[in-house]
Amino acid sequence: MKVLVVEDDRHLAQGMQAALEQRGYTVQSCGNGVEALQRLRHEAPDAMLLDLGLPGLDGLAVLGRLRTLKCAVPVMVLTARCGVGDRIQALNAGADDYLSKPFDMDELEARLRALLRRSSGRRATHQQCGELRLELDSGVFYLGGAILELSPREQAFLRPLIAKAGVVVPKDRLFRAVFALECEILPQALDVVAHRVRRKLTGASVELVTVRGLGYLLRESMQAAASAR
Repeated sequence: MKVLVVEDDRHLAQGMQAALEQRGYTVQSCGNGVEALQRLRHEAPDAMLLDLGLPGLDGLAVLGRLRTLKCAVPVMVLTARCGVGDRIQALNAGADDYLSKPFDMDELEARLRALLRRSSGRRATHQQCGELRLELDSGVFYLGGAILELSPREQAFLRPLIAKAGVVVPKDRLFRAVFALECEILPQALDVVAHRVRRKLTGASVELVTVRGLGYLLRESMQAAASAR
């Protein structure tokens, strides 16, 4: 799922982007309201995290323009303004949720999931490849109907792959998803995580394929695909 982070504090924006990518989201960020509106004209994300205290065109003005243009993208406001009046003003301007700074990333992600659920009853509830299924609400992986025990790194590795099943996901993107919040990690560490995931998928109707020089892809195993014909 695609999330647009609109935050002028570069350090905070980078931290949110890294943390959300590690949880399987596709994230873009920008630092001002004008750029946010330009991006929304070209491609609407599934949700937007919007700071109110932006330079130039502030968050309330961005909200006003979005709703005037009938743009229905769900918006969570993130701000250091914590008064009841500030919350009411943001909600009246068109915000769907409100979270005061500083905030916990786990709470942010839980609220983001709830926001995405509310935004569309037609939104997919899971992602699947062969016997492997990811329940989007809980974040739990299942293999053949049973919970697949995975470490946090293995989960972070699999989320971008199952979201783009059958498509090669570049190594650099996977590395950021798995090790975004860690320092001094060698590139080879990603191959170790991939090896562990591949072992846990042994015998299932889904396989992890190494595409040398590019990255990895997750696909239904050739044997399973042939038997389905």
